[in-house]
Amino acid sequence: MDFSAALPTFVVTLREGFEAALVVGIVMACLKKAGQTELYRWVYLGIFGGIIASVAVGFLLTGVISGVDAVGGLYAPVIKELLEGVFGLVAIAMLSWMLLWMTKQAKSLKGEVEGAIGSVLDNDNAGKAVFVLIFIAVVREGFETVLFILAKFQQDWTLPAIGAAAGLILASVMGISLFSLGVKINIRLFFQVMGIFLLLIVGGLVLGALKHFVSALVILNQLTLSQLCLFNSGSCILGSQIWDGSNLLPDKQFPGIVLKALFGYRQTLFLGQIVAYLAFLIAIGSAYFKSLGIYFLANNNQAKINH
Repeated sequence: MDFSAALPTFVVTLREGFEAALVVGIVMACLKKAGQTELYRWVYLGIFGGIIASVAVGFLLTGVISGVDAVGGLYAPVIKELLEGVFGLVAIAMLSWMLLWMTKQAKSLKGEVEGAIGSVLDNDNAGKAVFVLIFIAVVREGFETVLFILAKFQQDWTLPAIGAAAGLILASVMGISLFSLGVKINIRLFFQVMGIFLLLIVGGLVLGALKHFVSALVILNQLTLSQLCLFNSGSCILGSQIWDGSNLLPDKQFPGIVLKALFGYRQTLFLGQIVAYLAFLIAIGSAYFKSLGIYFLANNNQAKINH
């Protein structure tokens, strides 16, 4: 069995899940410190509710695409390709934002969560407030993961789901090890490494989303007998062919199939695909590494002050 399809969802869910685990762990530590462990049940309900809501969103969005097929019609294939392309764009936007946001907020995350918990513990609705905080943290990460799976795998969710489950389990183990067992985890290094992986994986989504939009335009050309081409050679939408690795590095055999699953590699690449991929990496990558530099500078300055 080819498990390459499970790899990208494993990486994304591990990173997303550990971020949610940090919030859960901080909240539970605050409740324990305040002597209100009876509110743990609201934490568990928030986790369960967030997971259920994320799965429900996945089924809902899948149903939308399936509904287009069921309704049929002349332009149904065009609409389906456009929907999948839009889902890809939304996933790219949300994952990119999360990547940059987490890098900037990593230093203040603990203080913000502790402040939010501290402000509600004395209220009569403290349990519900804890539930909402945990629910939002889990459903945010879950929604991003569902969008990623939907954007990358439209046919069979079996292996992606296995990868997602494995990533979620490992993220949970890491969270428990960090907060309950006292195991030391270099959180900053973890998010740096996973951030680079995520940057490349989302870059692959750019190629996938572009493929859906191009397919929609090609089908539309065929249906309307029009020629909405930008180029006269190669692909009429993507331009000249730049790479042909069908013999050297095919994307249906190892290791090409792993590169395709993780980073969106294609054995045939056109000019437009390479331009879009590099533009994404340069724009989001530059912002990401710039935010890392700011984070390092803040930490170094704080270390000097403490010293």
